[in-house]
Amino acid sequence: MKIVIVGAVAGGATTAARLRRIDEKAEIVMIDKGSYISYANCGLPYYIGGSIKDRNCLFLQTPTSFANRFKVDVRVNAEAVSIDRKNKSIEIKNLKTGETYRETYDKLVLSTGAEPICPKIEGADSTGVFVLRNIEDTDKIKEFTRLKKIKEAVVIGASFIGLEMVENLYDIVEKVHLIDNQSQIMPAMDFSLAAMAQEHLVNKGITLHLSTSVQAVTQKKDTLNLQLSDGKIIDCQMVIFSIGVKPDSILAKNADLQLDERGSVIVDDYLRTSDKDIYALGDMITFKHLLTGKSSPVFLAGPANKQGRIVANNIIFGNRQQYKGAIGTSIVKVFDLSLAITGLSSKVLKNNNIKYISSITHSASNAGYYPGATPLSIKLNFDRKTGQLYGAQVMGEKGVDKRIDVLSAVIARKGTIYDLTEMEHAYAPPYSSAKDPVNIAGFAAENIIEHLLENITWHQLLDNIDKYTLLDVRTKEEYRQGTIENAYHIPVDELRLRMTELPADKPVVCFCAVGLRAYLATRILNQNNIKALNLSGGYKTFHAAVKAKRG
Repeated sequence: MKIVIVGAVAGGATTAARLRRIDEKAEIVMIDKGSYISYANCGLPYYIGGSIKDRNCLFLQTPTSFANRFKVDVRVNAEAVSIDRKNKSIEIKNLKTGETYRETYDKLVLSTGAEPICPKIEGADSTGVFVLRNIEDTDKIKEFTRLKKIKEAVVIGASFIGLEMVENLYDIVEKVHLIDNQSQIMPAMDFSLAAMAQEHLVNKGITLHLSTSVQAVTQKKDTLNLQLSDGKIIDCQMVIFSIGVKPDSILAKNADLQLDERGSVIVDDYLRTSDKDIYALGDMITFKHLLTGKSSPVFLAGPANKQGRIVANNIIFGNRQQYKGAIGTSIVKVFDLSLAITGLSSKVLKNNNIKYISSITHSASNAGYYPGATPLSIKLNFDRKTGQLYGAQVMGEKGVDKRIDVLSAVIARKGTIYDLTEMEHAYAPPYSSAKDPVNIAGFAAENIIEHLLENITWHQLLDNIDKYTLLDVRTKEEYRQGTIENAYHIPVDELRLRMTELPADKPVVCFCAVGLRAYLATRILNQNNIKALNLSGGYKTFHAAVKAKRG
């Protein structure tokens, strides 16, 4: 059998290696229009910033080493020009010589990935303006930062790669601006947690320009003049666009393979395209989301690598292994914080008309009595009746990856918040508490479902603040440091003796720093016939979200 693979980075290289491991006799040809194969795409920002010192560490294999180990005909600087589906052949152009030739196949695998969205902005092609997709882009940016003294740099786009670039430019330039036309960083994350991360960026000295876009770029010698939609002007020496990606599917489109409205290649459960002899995987495809059942792309390296293995298995063993889909589990480092998300955010749930309820908890990353414990925030989105967990987001300095992976596993198996309450975890004081933050998040959600707790979110309170009596149940010292305007103050330990001080004409919203003491206060008040609600995530969440909303 002869298999031709187009694309040799994550999914393509994985497919080729797996094919060889399970079939020593297959003829495998792997082509890529770039000069490099099987490199760590996700490590590129960290090489630019200097966290990764050695450029060679980015390469998992070279064309020569891959060919020698896996007996694969590896061809770089070779662009797939067209596919002749009827005759099962592909036209290939040698980008160094300009020569074109045809290669036949029994099975064809497309793994061309995604390409950066290039904005149609005047001056976007100026010297010092970059996008980051591959090794060639990385080398250009690295060389530019080495040769030029950069006082100010601008990153446009505040999602994963944009945030990574902000952190990695921080140590090599004097000042960094971050611009996004959304009202928050990390649009995939719910606003309440994103707001706290924004505060962290500002404290690090990053200048945020949110709900803002770049109208034009003008070059004046070594300076780039950026005109913003809010009328401000930024003078800088370097701009990196990171406003998103789109499927690199022109080859598939020209071959009349079925695409969706976004240009993603449609595949079946076995990762076959509309041509059953052509498979596709990675960033260029769309497939059913595990929870919504609707097709959507996932631009992540993890799913691409897993799909590569499945494609190889299905080519050699017959189409017997289905790809079950992905839920978009991802994580990004933003200076001292890690932000992670899995499953469905509130925005996606609303867009899909899925009824849900949320809760936010703030716990310690490990036992509070052991040195080094840091705050860990968890937001859960779940079904109020069944408790099915739809989505989760985690933010903190330590242990974020561990918790998001646990939550991802529960969501992927359509588990419930009750699974979180019963989860057994490895416990020792340096790593967790006897009740892990995931357990705590599950307990809080369980209390809501069992009607032992009624939550109110920060935005629900802000929109209807005159309808409630606000009660701060923290200590006097905490209260003096700042509270919500017009809030009564009764420390939770004094509440049973002083609850008569509260007016009886409105429901009471209790809040503390993170929610635990307020929960205790609501239980006291509700059992004394005073309707009380708990401010989800406490004053910490409310303060950060309102501050970010008001700019």
